[in-house]
Amino acid sequence: MFLHQRTDSWEGANLHLRLYRSLLLIAAVIATCILASGLKPSYAAHTGPSCKKMEFEAAHFSLCSFSVPIKGLKLFLRGRDGSHYGNFERLVAAVRCQGKSLRFAMNAGMYHEDRTPVGLFVQQGMEATPLNLDNGYGNFFLKPNGVFYFDDQTAGVLTAKAFRARKLKPKYATQSGPMLIIDGKLHPRFLPNSKSRKIRNGVGISRNHKMIWFVISDDPVNFHTFARFFRDRLGARNALYLDGSVSQLYAPELNRRDAGVDLGPIVGVLEDDNSIATNCAALNRF
Repeated sequence: MFLHQRTDSWEGANLHLRLYRSLLLIAAVIATCILASGLKPSYAAHTGPSCKKMEFEAAHFSLCSFSVPIKGLKLFLRGRDGSHYGNFERLVAAVRCQGKSLRFAMNAGMYHEDRTPVGLFVQQGMEATPLNLDNGYGNFFLKPNGVFYFDDQTAGVLTAKAFRARKLKPKYATQSGPMLIIDGKLHPRFLPNSKSRKIRNGVGISRNHKMIWFVISDDPVNFHTFARFFRDRLGARNALYLDGSVSQLYAPELNRRDAGVDLGPIVGVLEDDNSIATNCAALNRF
């Protein structure tokens, strides 16, 4: 009886050991497959946003980073009745009626007093306003200006002339100016000691076109400092100024839901949210 009990105990322990080794082998195979795919195990399926605070030369910035392609990235301008969204609150209410939640948003290009874009604006492949290569006064016309464009798989920032030369037909595009970084170089008109300091926002893309960075300064900065944040701190190859003074950010991850003057173009990221249940009867116009 004693020997029989010891044999059962040994066989049970041996079975547990074999099972443990099998689980280790399975885990190793899964980890190898994940690493071979080029994805990091802890966030293999994560596409963003990843928002955080950063500091550069005593100035503070808020950064939201995304991996390309970005699911749910869109440009917004008008609601269903043709009226402009104008602010994040209206946009949040409108997308909730579609079973979506707004994960991130930012003003996305310069606009006239009636909030129509100054330059190119493309939404769902439809051109609302054409590429603007005119000369004029103000930041938009501080050449070169540029275009931020994207579709379901790709994204980029180019000078307006380069965008025209490539004859691109993206799903979404917005024009603004000036360019901050052109092929790794600062805009030639930026001055290190400029006294023109404002809250500014912009968008940049990495050298391998795999990361997009949306940035807003939390302190007033000049163009030179803002551009160098993209180039020297983030390593951006190209970056575009979106606006200043009116700059606003919607980033729940940072507890940011900015409000201010009414906006024109807005860039945002949506995600499905089946938990949303709201009465949209009063919001049909959006």
